[in-house]
Amino acid sequence: MNASNLVALALISAGLLTVSPVVSAQTMEKIASSNKITVSYREAAVPFSYLIGPAKPTGFAVELTEAIIDDVRQQLKRPNLEVAYIPVGAQNRIPLLVNGTYDLECGSTTNTAARGKDVAFAISHFYTGTRLLAKKTSGIKSYSDLANKTVASTAGSTNEKVIRKFAADNKIDMQVVLGKDYDDALQMVEGDRAVAFAMDDILLFGLRANSKDPDSLEVVGATLQVEPYGCMLRKDDADFKKLVDGTIARLMRSGEFSKLYVKWFESPIPPKGVNLNMPMSEQLKRNLTELSDKPAM
Repeated sequence: MNASNLVALALISAGLLTVSPVVSAQTMEKIASSNKITVSYREAAVPFSYLIGPAKPTGFAVELTEAIIDDVRQQLKRPNLEVAYIPVGAQNRIPLLVNGTYDLECGSTTNTAARGKDVAFAISHFYTGTRLLAKKTSGIKSYSDLANKTVASTAGSTNEKVIRKFAADNKIDMQVVLGKDYDDALQMVEGDRAVAFAMDDILLFGLRANSKDPDSLEVVGATLQVEPYGCMLRKDDADFKKLVDGTIARLMRSGEFSKLYVKWFESPIPPKGVNLNMPMSEQLKRNLTELSDKPAM
């Protein structure tokens, strides 16, 4: 135990400090002390992180998470390291990470400068942008078609801010309603409570592919604001960020990352064997060598 930890322990014992030692601990120290790493997953972020049954989640970002966990095991020399998975949503993913409930989130979280005030992000593993999911019979083809209509998004997402700003800038009078998660917002469209769902295009393709009637839905509209996804970890934790970045950089340089991409974006995926047919973007191809963790502009 280092001197700062001894001071903190003394203050806690004296009742002068109430901050949880879990929150203040560096992640690798926390994991080593408990012999346990807790990671999060999303329940419907196809193909990044999603459930296809009551068992462990699956997806592209889940495989990135597992590669990081393997490197944690090696660095700590803990082959029997315990791994716990917990579900998170758009509204609680940052607070639960900051307060120490879990240690790492790899999924569909956009790296933004605003979020960077509370958390840190690893090397970007995907680039996307806001588009619309609508019924083919809705007549919605572009953002101008949303005038005097109701549009769904999810609470706590960057997409909500993007669509509201676009509407204000272009004087489009629309009502934005917020679902608690992706499935909830999709159900608003399927149930005609909203004409479209504004979200990252890749998530819309995944939701469409696994919906009740994929042929009735389509992704429309130009891409608004290109955004990078990155694995999220606590701020001011240089050792853990170095490990996470190191894992992702190794996968990108070795070609393993590209193979994972083909597996999840250009091949049939569970549960229905649908192929998203999304070739790697030029921006992501560049990042295989640039290894940038820069936030959205």
